[in-house]
Amino acid sequence: MQEKGSISIHTENIFPVIKKFLYSDNEIFLRELVSNAVDASQKIKRLSSLGQFSGELGDLTVDVRFDEDAKTITISDRGLGMTAEEIKKYINQIAFSGATEFMEKFKEANDANEIIGRFGLGFYSAFMVADTVEIQSLSYQEGAEPTHWTCDGSTSYEIESGSRTDRGTDVILHVNEESIEFLKKERLAEILNKYARFLPVPVRFGTKSESLPDGEDEEGKPKYKSIEVDNFINNVAPAWTKSPSELTDEDYLAFYKELYPYSMEEPLFWIHLNVDYPFNLTGILYFPKVKNDFEIQRNKIQLYSRQVFITDEVKDIVPEYLMLLQGVIDSPDIPLNVSRSFLQADSNVKKINNYITKKVADKLNEIFKADRKNFEAKWDDISLFIKYGMLSDDKFAEKANDFCLVKNTLGESYTFKEYYEKVKDLQVDKDGNIVYLYTSDPSQQDGFIASIKTKGYDVLVLDGPLDTHFAAYVEQKGGEKVQAKRVDADVIDKLIQKEENLELNLSEEDSQKALSIFEKAISRQDMKVEVDALQSDELPVSVTIDEFMRRMKDMAKTGGGMGFYGDLPDNYKVTVNGNHPLVKRILESDELEGAKIAKQAFDLALLSRGLLQGADLTSFVKRSVELI
Repeated sequence: MQEKGSISIHTENIFPVIKKFLYSDNEIFLRELVSNAVDASQKIKRLSSLGQFSGELGDLTVDVRFDEDAKTITISDRGLGMTAEEIKKYINQIAFSGATEFMEKFKEANDANEIIGRFGLGFYSAFMVADTVEIQSLSYQEGAEPTHWTCDGSTSYEIESGSRTDRGTDVILHVNEESIEFLKKERLAEILNKYARFLPVPVRFGTKSESLPDGEDEEGKPKYKSIEVDNFINNVAPAWTKSPSELTDEDYLAFYKELYPYSMEEPLFWIHLNVDYPFNLTGILYFPKVKNDFEIQRNKIQLYSRQVFITDEVKDIVPEYLMLLQGVIDSPDIPLNVSRSFLQADSNVKKINNYITKKVADKLNEIFKADRKNFEAKWDDISLFIKYGMLSDDKFAEKANDFCLVKNTLGESYTFKEYYEKVKDLQVDKDGNIVYLYTSDPSQQDGFIASIKTKGYDVLVLDGPLDTHFAAYVEQKGGEKVQAKRVDADVIDKLIQKEENLELNLSEEDSQKALSIFEKAISRQDMKVEVDALQSDELPVSVTIDEFMRRMKDMAKTGGGMGFYGDLPDNYKVTVNGNHPLVKRILESDELEGAKIAKQAFDLALLSRGLLQGADLTSFVKRSVELI
């Protein structure tokens, strides 16, 4: 048998186009060819189980070999094999008709992201690294003849009798000069470990050395000998392919270590995904400890399709907040090699996105209800993730409202409903608003917290990078007529304003005089001074920042779409406590002495807020020594 022919397509330069557009990274060729070999191996198993193949299955291991001197890479399987007619049908016609469609649809394409859909071109990724590709194949069908197919990257091919003596297929790549990096053992091992380490059929890549016990030496110490064994690069039955009932906690933790061998910490808990309608999806998602600085995710979620690694860029498949999780998602229903816009619009992707969101929320709720104490203990490690989800996904937020916790300065935890009940009677202002007071820095804002606690009020701790946004969320969802105010947003009596007003002990004239003294002593455009009636045991001077303006500026810093506010300067309010004895002393002092005391009291207020720096701090220290 010998035949030469031309593949019937209209475009002569199909291979350069494939090389340019089909794949962004030419290492993909090995993924495609090994996946094809595994697919052929699984198909023969299927035919055997259906009684359509009665021969011995034998060893179905897929072998990857290379010959640096001959400049070849060979992928061998013992799967279905192909007859000459099947090679002409599946390699020459079907794949290349896909190539023609590809050419017609995307001849104007400028970027790989414009390519939509798979066109049966997986086999032809071989020409990204090879000048010539050979196929040696023998079909499983009785009486089949071995076949040899050769193509040099043009539209011409040759088919003749082959040399294969057992069932299966060899694909032999004659590597081109630009791709000799793939003739190195380390490079091939790297690609196989990336794409093939969980394939469902054993994949062998050469051998490796192993140490075995070999008796004892003269001193009675154990001896070892080194032997060469087959190097199987994959785990054919990873944890996500099994039923949750088959797995123990130790199995899940061991698989986490298999995925992320360099991770120093164990995950907090995990979710096993398993659905076959209306789409097919399996996987395991792990909850790591999430740090408050949004550290770069090194251990990303990995996307597989039938146990073949596809990518760890899954932002269109899972909601953005779930990118903080780790683990594996495996679905044959996610379209591959597609543009972002198409992926987002794909109905299966949307369904998968919604399903994962629901599963994550249900699992968290289940853990909260089953063991609240354990949930509270882990709250600091997962709170950022949960708040991120609530702020970015309404469906997740709806469920999370039941298990999201807020913590106060005493370390006590409450759900939204519980906290509302705790403060609704005491922390209510004259207009009926229930005021949640919070601190973003308990140590730096301790003076404000101490003042608030003299009233019997409670203070929440919201000190994470998203908590400015979360404070706004709490106002919307934390309960009816809820307002959230940071402890340094105003003096205590203004934070929760009651009907009764304290009387100012100063006359109108003395009040204006005190205001003038402090304005001259402070002399700053960003500080608005006012004299007010506070309890006499409150601080003589307080420096606060308006809740609304500060919140808008904080949101601008964290990308909350408030850029205009981010450009505005900080503006503070200086409240002089007209009922404090120090103010009376200032009024009774001469002009120079009064100004010095006023400046000192103001600097003390700045110091308590961490706002006194540089030359102002130096002057304050010097003045303090003089006053002592």
